Amino acid sequence: MDGTETRQRRAEELGLRYALSIGKLPRVSEDGPLSVPESQRVSPKLLGTELSRETALSIGLQVIVPFIFAGLGLSGAGILLNYFQGKKLRAFSCELTRSPYGVFPETAFTVTCQIMVPLLLSGLGMMTAGLVMNTIQHWPVFMEVKDLLTLVPPLVGLKGNLEMTLASRLSTAANTGQIDDPREQHRVISSNLALVQVQATVVGFLAAMAALLLGALSRGELDFEKVELLCASSVITAFLAAFALGMLMVCIVIGARKLGVNPDNIATPIAASLGDLITLSILAFFSSFFYKHKDSRYLTPLVCIGLMALTPVWVLIAKKNPPIMKILKFGWFPIILAMMISSFGGLILNKTISKEQYKGMAIFTPIICGVGGNLVAIQTSRISTYLHMWSTPGVLPLWMKKFWPNPCSAFCTSEINSMSARVLLFLVIPGHLIFLYVIYLVEGHSVPNSKTFVVFYLLAGLIQVTILLYLAEVMARLTWHQALDPDNHCIPYLTGLGDLLGTGLLALCFLISWLLSEAELDGILELASGPP
Repeated sequence: MDGTETRQRRAEELGLRYALSIGKLPRVSEDGPLSVPESQRVSPKLLGTELSRETALSIGLQVIVPFIFAGLGLSGAGILLNYFQGKKLRAFSCELTRSPYGVFPETAFTVTCQIMVPLLLSGLGMMTAGLVMNTIQHWPVFMEVKDLLTLVPPLVGLKGNLEMTLASRLSTAANTGQIDDPREQHRVISSNLALVQVQATVVGFLAAMAALLLGALSRGELDFEKVELLCASSVITAFLAAFALGMLMVCIVIGARKLGVNPDNIATPIAASLGDLITLSILAFFSSFFYKHKDSRYLTPLVCIGLMALTPVWVLIAKKNPPIMKILKFGWFPIILAMMISSFGGLILNKTISKEQYKGMAIFTPIICGVGGNLVAIQTSRISTYLHMWSTPGVLPLWMKKFWPNPCSAFCTSEINSMSARVLLFLVIPGHLIFLYVIYLVEGHSVPNSKTFVVFYLLAGLIQVTILLYLAEVMARLTWHQALDPDNHCIPYLTGLGDLLGTGLLALCFLISWLLSEAELDGILELASGPP
């Protein structure tokens, strides 16, 4: 049956329905069993004739006129807004300010000013930690229990895995207005602190196990006598450092919010300024205490069991906040993997720190690892806040659709995250030069003083931070695309990788500097021993 007959039949059906609706039946005709009167017959029409008349030109003409008028109206509104900005308009001040849940507009200058002071303070803290580490490496407990040196980077790295992650979460909550209400503030803060205590207790124990295994693999034997001391020292250090730094982060974020400063820029550097020093001091004190009382059979097991027994209490507090409970259930992989990465950095430190060609490495290790971790944590926290404010988890903004952006776009565009990456990268060389100067003033006899070492050290710091900042951009996009929070899943990886890169590049700097100095010394000796 062709299309004309089909359309005629449909028309007759429509006529039949119309006749039934007015209470009249069609009469029987000679042409068929049913027919419709001429007055009631529906003339067949080709379907879609009106639609077929619309061409691209007609659509364009119909759309373009309203579009032009709308554009003129928007342009006029923009001109008026620009004209009246900062002026009174019918008793209202028309100023471009932040919303209650937003952040202040930031320029490169404001970002630099907000980051510079906390970064310098954190550098002073890391230098102090380096000096402490240079001293405690000669203590009897560190000389006898070599695995304690392997334990240093993972425990110091907990400030990146836990405290910096906590600071980033609280900064995001502050910038999005989640802690402005006092009741909500108490719930968010208590659950976050409880989460950190659980993570610190478990990761502290696992860090001790990792240090023991790495030490056994490198030596070919496992010293069971040192297991209890290592576990107790690691767990109590992680527990107390996490509690102290967690409380400090809460005070900083709330204070920054009240003062109108972006906590993303200051919280993580201040966490690092005291994190290394507090962690190393607690580790040195309690490991020496347990070493002196090693004859007390039940001391170290009771410490481990007592701290582990508090875990259910922290879990009950964390249950008040469902998102935190989700992190508690599914957020273990990033911090455990980051701890393992940092442990390999600790193995490098353990193998090099006692050798003559690496003299002074203990002082520089917290600094280069800390600077890289601080800067990448700031950038990751800023990107996370940006994504929370401009998008929803699982959906990347249109201008961030590429998972692996061009490195030039990550550092050289006018976009806000690119601008902050440039600022952080430009702070590397001046910051390290200031720290080097202070170190030479305090411990000049204990560290290399050649220009070659300074050049290679600065180059290593620049390479480390460049790699970390680019990876921060990539990982933040990947995790956000998977509907994961970059605050929780990026910072642990990046700080752990920063520890490994920093320790490895620093050891390479010492080795190259030593080789060049040896070659120069051999050349001088050859000239001196040559014929007159």
